[in-house]
Amino acid sequence: MTTKKIERRIKIKYRVRNKISGTPECPRMSVFRSNKQIYVQVIDDLSGKTLAAASSLGMEVENKADQAKKVGALIAQKAQEAGITKVVFDRNGYLYHGRVKEVADAARNGGLKF
Repeated sequence: MTTKKIERRIKIKYRVRNKISGTPECPRMSVFRSNKQIYVQVIDDLSGKTLAAASSLGMEVENKADQAKKVGALIAQKAQEAGITKVVFDRNGYLYHGRVKEVADAARNGGLKF
C-alpha cells in the first residue's frame, strides 16, 4: 500500500476514536484486518482491558468473506458468554464495506446490538 492510503486510514481512525469510547456497560468492538486474517476485540477503554477477542487464525475457509462471517459470529458468542449485549462498533479507519461489513452483520445476527 502507498503511504498516503495508510496515512488516510490513520487519520480516519483517530477522528473516529475521538468520538467513541468503550465503557463497561457498552464496550468498543474494534476490527483489524490484514491481507490474510481478520481480528476482532471487545474492549473496555476505561480499564484498558480486552473483554472478548476472536480471529480467523487457524480457520479453514475458502474465501475471506466467509472467514469474516465466522469471526463475527464467534465474537458475538464470546461477548454473550461474557455478559455483553451492547457494543460500539469501531471500524478502525476501514471503509464499512466487504469484510468489515460482514463481521458487523454476523455479530448483529449473533445477538449483539450496535
